[in-house]
Amino acid sequence: MDVLFFIAIAIILGFIGGKFSNKVGFPGVIGYLVIGLLLGPSCAKIFDSELLEELGIINDVALAIVAFIIGSEMLLNTLRKLGRSIIAIILFESFGAFTLVAIGVYLLTHKLHIALIFGALAPASAPAGTVAVLQEYRAKGPLTKALYAVVGLDDGLAIIIYAFAAALAKLLLTGGEISFLKVLESCSKEVFLAILLGAAIGFGLGHFLQKLHREEEVLAVTIGGIFLCTGLAKYLHVSLILSNLSLGMTFANSFRQANRRAHRTIQRITVPIFIVFFLMAGAHLQIKLLPSMGILGLIYIVCRTAGLMGGAWCGAAVSKAPSVFRKYLGFGILSQAGVAIGLAILVTREFGDLGQMGRYLSLIVINTIAATTIIFEIIGPIGAKFAISRAGEIGKSKP
Repeated sequence: MDVLFFIAIAIILGFIGGKFSNKVGFPGVIGYLVIGLLLGPSCAKIFDSELLEELGIINDVALAIVAFIIGSEMLLNTLRKLGRSIIAIILFESFGAFTLVAIGVYLLTHKLHIALIFGALAPASAPAGTVAVLQEYRAKGPLTKALYAVVGLDDGLAIIIYAFAAALAKLLLTGGEISFLKVLESCSKEVFLAILLGAAIGFGLGHFLQKLHREEEVLAVTIGGIFLCTGLAKYLHVSLILSNLSLGMTFANSFRQANRRAHRTIQRITVPIFIVFFLMAGAHLQIKLLPSMGILGLIYIVCRTAGLMGGAWCGAAVSKAPSVFRKYLGFGILSQAGVAIGLAILVTREFGDLGQMGRYLSLIVINTIAATTIIFEIIGPIGAKFAISRAGEIGKSKP
């Protein structure tokens, strides 16, 4: 069958799975993941390994759009208004999750490269899950504003943490000499060149879009800019996620009005792309390997939760944030989905060719993250509702 036939199956069945998931009170992403699992090599084998590899371009497109959307939310004046407390909370909760997960995984596996990669995946959150809860319950107040900022910005830091951790993990796997200068050199290409690439395209895209007003024209040029950034990032062997994050952030802060138009139009085409993206992530899950990874998954869940909540509390305490931040903000940032799964898939593509240990790392990462995502997508929205409820911010905004 032509690959378009399988994409059609993914979109239709994934959509149905997402709707059923909503009916039973779960986020749609869980339905996409479950349908992917059922269609993947572990069950029906409709989506085999070769087909998943052939559909890899969908991953790149989805990751690029996610990164652009996150970047377009990073307005510098909003950060200044929120003050140093938000920056402190983001730093503490991100590095708290990274540190505790890395330590926990290392104590279990005694493999530093595995610990680094799992630690780097821990800070990534799922803004959509938290935001959906805040809007559903019409939340408004200081904690709500803080949650919007934290879940929107910590993915950017997570991507940077991943870039550095992945560079060090590759050196460990390939047997290269481990030194600060080598790690810095590897990361400089991955981080700084990616940022410069995105910024340059962001400025060019912004100047061009200022002259356009029709939505279909704005959509065409925006997609073109994102694809251009993604293609050049892959050609230069730098992070396509970080490049598009820089593209979105540069665009958002330099061309506000054009950014609003682009942001609004790009969201209209994301649903089918994300359905295929999450369904493929579910298809990568191999059930037969889960029993042997039960302890690893449990350690990841416990350490990530403790790192995020403890880090948020410490960041709020150090920056002398309102007490409501210290008490409840950590409950609202537990969701994990898109960026973490995207980075996990990126691990399979970056480490799969690095020998037997690289393939093993790829396998346990995609399986563990795909499995634990289901847990976090359940407890994440519940935690967010608990936070705004205890803070007294439910039903404060106008319908």
